[in-house]
Amino acid sequence: MTQPKGKYAWTVKVGEKGQIVIPKEARDVFNIKPGDTLILLGDEEQGIAIPPKNMFDKISQMVFGEIGADSDKDVEK
Repeated sequence: MTQPKGKYAWTVKVGEKGQIVIPKEARDVFNIKPGDTLILLGDEEQGIAIPPKNMFDKISQMVFGEIGADSDKDVEK
């Protein structure tokens, strides 16, 4: 089976403390460095996702930016 370009799959084991190690190849592909902050998303039906760190700002702006804008409008009413 050939791997589609830009698509990856790795396996990891969960340690006793619930920790996982991100494989070196994945860290290299996504430029993950020690001390980086990652976001972990979960959906009971679809599972867990760890998007690349450059998505963190976009996601937080979508979540907090839209909420902030909507709540400002509600306060003015």
